[in-house]
Amino acid sequence: MSTKPSNISVFKRRESEARSYCRGFDTVFTSARGSEMTDASGRSYVDFLAGCSSLNYGHNDPDMKAALIDHLQADGVAHGLDMHTDAKAAFLDAFCTNILAPRGMDHKVMFTGPTGANAVEAAMKIARKATGRTNIVAFTNGFHGVTQGALAATGNGYHRGGAGTTLHGVTRMPFDGYMGDAFDTADLLEAMLEDNSSGLDMPAAILLETVQGEGGLNAARPEWLRRVAELARSNGILLIVDDIQAGCGRTGSFFSFDGMEFTPDIVTMAKSISGFGLPMGLVLVRPEHDVMGPAEHNGTFRGNTHAFVTARVAIEKFWSDETFRADIDRRAAIVADGLEIIAGMIPGARLKGRGMMRGVDVGSGMLAGDICARAFQKGLIVETSGPNDEVVKILAPLTTPDATLRKGLNILVDAARDVIGQQSIAAE
Repeated sequence: MSTKPSNISVFKRRESEARSYCRGFDTVFTSARGSEMTDASGRSYVDFLAGCSSLNYGHNDPDMKAALIDHLQADGVAHGLDMHTDAKAAFLDAFCTNILAPRGMDHKVMFTGPTGANAVEAAMKIARKATGRTNIVAFTNGFHGVTQGALAATGNGYHRGGAGTTLHGVTRMPFDGYMGDAFDTADLLEAMLEDNSSGLDMPAAILLETVQGEGGLNAARPEWLRRVAELARSNGILLIVDDIQAGCGRTGSFFSFDGMEFTPDIVTMAKSISGFGLPMGLVLVRPEHDVMGPAEHNGTFRGNTHAFVTARVAIEKFWSDETFRADIDRRAAIVADGLEIIAGMIPGARLKGRGMMRGVDVGSGMLAGDICARAFQKGLIVETSGPNDEVVKILAPLTTPDATLRKGLNILVDAARDVIGQQSIAAE
């Protein structure tokens, strides 16, 4: 007798109603490798979710796995709070040598609790303490986490509704393109910063994603980002870039702001920074703003040594030269070609995002959900995003072989064709 029904039932019987992804992927996964996952029945699925961009280098990278196993077998430190360890030193050396130094970034590295939301909480606290101000400017459709401080900066009404109390300390401004192509929202930000009667309290920080992941893959123009960065600099406001989902190569380069001619004061990172899907969060902060006292922002698991081991391997393996970045560019073009086929099937549909953080806005959350559900039936794990879940969002591992990438895209195209065909028949 199959064990699948009882395995599924235990989740529904005992796991909180807060569970989410499993509702769309109603099976029990037992193993994963590269860009594929396998369930208890032995069926394999192409993974275009990748732990919501926590697995940019795929499942169980062999080099990271070997390094972690070696560390475990040698009785390497598993948990060190924020004490000095050889694993942390090796990660910091690799990160500084391959990531910070080539970009001329002298930022300090602050290890926070191992979630993106905790990194955002720390960044907001740093900005407030460093400037003596309290207000934070965040943007429409931004998503920065669901803990109390980060949730104040998150725009999504559903998630904000879960707070159960007033959210404050944040002024919401329109993101690039929010008011349409004819309106530059940086003009509004500038006008409000310059007008003492605008009602905008001078901010401690401006917090933004260069590509809004959960907000619908809205990609800010480089010129808009540069202008916002200059407004921040000229007004003594710290610029915080939330690179939790868009970083670690997801948009084509290690940082999503690479090559845009500005450097944030603070950068938040999590998700794929460990390389292996292990919990890890950090904040990069310019030395002059490194103002938190010992344990003023802490967390028991800010010393996840296993994550330091795999993160070092990820940095050295993928970011020591430009080879991997070129691979991302090539794969991004394959993804765009596949999405263009879907966009061509649906009037008004359009591509969104940048690099390997791409999707197609099909104009309807119901349609996008149906396409993703049909794709799962056909062997593809893919999700939606956007204020109304109207964007079919691809976050395939950056290491996905071309053949597997095309296989997944073909499944998605077939799923879209099936759903659109069914809707056409129902309408007749």
